[in-house]
Amino acid sequence: MKRFVGKVVVITGGAQGIGWSASLGFAREGAFVAIWDYDQAKGEEAQRALLEEGLAGWFQRVNVADQAQVDAAASALQQRCGRVDVLINNAGITRDASLKKMTVAQWQQVIDVNLTGVFLCTQALTNYMGQGGRVINTSSVVGLYGNYGQTNYVATKAGVIGMTKVWARELGRKGITVNAVAPGFIATEMISTVPEKVIEAMLQKTPVGRLGKPEDIAQAYLFLASEEAGFINGVTLSVDGGLMV
Repeated sequence: MKRFVGKVVVITGGAQGIGWSASLGFAREGAFVAIWDYDQAKGEEAQRALLEEGLAGWFQRVNVADQAQVDAAASALQQRCGRVDVLINNAGITRDASLKKMTVAQWQQVIDVNLTGVFLCTQALTNYMGQGGRVINTSSVVGLYGNYGQTNYVATKAGVIGMTKVWARELGRKGITVNAVAPGFIATEMISTVPEKVIEAMLQKTPVGRLGKPEDIAQAYLFLASEEAGFINGVTLSVDGGLMV
């Protein structure tokens, strides 16, 4: 039996990488998936792919760092569907540089999308959630353990864990659970700039001996959004192949 029939699921960054795997996974489980993404072409392509498979999806072009866009998209979704059941705060960017070389612009761009964007989307969409609602935030293994050249990214991903714990307390009383997923190194476009020797070093340290797949993270999202995870609240689930064991 499909687990999300009749559910409305919002996935930020849902047109590519991990987000697309999640969009496809939730749609195949019966959900109506609202794909929030900034890339118009990829968003339209993602919507078309869902519809061609007979699945329910709607692309909304949203810059998650822009409050007006977030609020407008949330209102439009509410008018169309009447509610929101699941929010996956998946959108994220990198602008890597060492501390001495990082510009204020690089710092702020990552803060705006990865941290402020999570805040804005959660604030807006939980207005339309009721009992049984789910918020799932995407952190990272580097948010737990740090990483060279990623002051901005690590700050946001550590911040996401902190916000997850606060919202688990605040929203849990309203029947909404809030959890985070901390992916390890996943084979997506985002790691295309990572030097091969760094990736090889990570593989050597990962007990399962491979990079993660987008589907590995999507499955974690699906579990935490399901009824089976109804008593899990405020946790950060590492999905990293045992990298930090």
